[in-house]
Order: sequence, then C-alpha cells, then structure tokens
Amino acid sequence: MLALILAGGQGSRLNMGEKPLVTICGRPMIAYVIDAFADAGCEIMVVSSPRTPYTRNWCRAQGIDLYAAGARGYVADIVEAVTALGEAGPVFTSVSDIPCIRGEIVERIRDAYISAGTDALATWVPSALCRGSSFRAAYQETVDGVPACPAGVNILLGARIEEEQEESRLLLDEPALGFNVNTQDDLARAVRFICAGKKRHSA
Repeated sequence: MLALILAGGQGSRLNMGEKPLVTICGRPMIAYVIDAFADAGCEIMVVSSPRTPYTRNWCRAQGIDLYAAGARGYVADIVEAVTALGEAGPVFTSVSDIPCIRGEIVERIRDAYISAGTDALATWVPSALCRGSSFRAAYQETVDGVPACPAGVNILLGARIEEEQEESRLLLDEPALGFNVNTQDDLARAVRFICAGKKRHSA
C-alpha cells in the first residue's frame, strides 16, 4: 500500500525551521515516520511543498520518492498527490510529526481497514495519552465512548479521493501515538520517549 507522508507545513508553532528535519536522538523526525511505514511493507512517498525545500533536498539525498505539492492545505495536497499519481486503491496518509510510530502500529491500522470494509479509516488515540499536546487536544471527539484525538494516520480510497467517503474509526490505546510534535514541549516529550527506548535496547 502506498503511504503518503505529508511534510509541507511550516512548523511555525515549533519555530525550529522545517519541522520534518528537526532531530530527535540524532535523526530527523520524518525519518522515524518513514521507517515505520517501510517496516510495514508500504511504498513511501513524501509530499513536500515550496515551504519545505530542505526537506525535499533531504529526501532526494536519501533516495526517498517525493511529490512536490502546491501547499494549498493538508487535505488539498493529499487530493493533488493521489490524483497526480493515479492511485485508485487504498492509500495511507500520515503526518510527519508523529516520530514514535512503529511498523507494528501501521500493520494494525492496515489490518483494521481491511476488516472494516469501508472506503476510508481514521485512526484515533485516547485524549488521556495526548495531555502534553494542547494543540492536538483541541480536536477531541468521542470514539467508542472514549474522549479521543486524531492520531494523524488515515487510509483513503484513491478512486474516490475527491468524494466524501464512508469512514470507519479505529481507536488505538497506543502511547506511541500520543506524541504529536507541534511545540517544544511536545518535542521534549518525544525525545524522552524515543531516546529512553534506544538506551533500553542498547543496554
């Protein structure tokens, strides 16, 4: 399945330059997201914009496929990319600022999509896991009776990308999805989570 990693935003709230390239434990944030989808067997396409020229250069240097969108907005860039690429089947879409995501989480989302049988699937995470991110907490809804925030990972049917699609909702009680980096406080939390995990594995 194709995975579109959206990396065209300015990251103005974080105020550290192009957000996808902000480093965590020595690696750009976007690299963690790319690795998760690659580990799940997805074909990767980074969707950049004129606002993220250094991210484009990094992708080219890493040999990562790239689509240069027009920066008309998150949803508009997805529609543009899917249409231009001629993708008719299901397509993952993901923000590039959830660096704690792992391949096994991507696989769970894909399996849930297949089981649901709907055109689209939206992934949610309990808001209790997002308490450190005031920006994300502003977008709460109730999913399966639980206050939840969007996880930033969805699946859409390419053939109907310009239409409203029947959507199932998947609530994942997964701490790794609670780290959405929009502020320096969010970044500090993600650094602690990722770097602590690296230390445990190297011990």
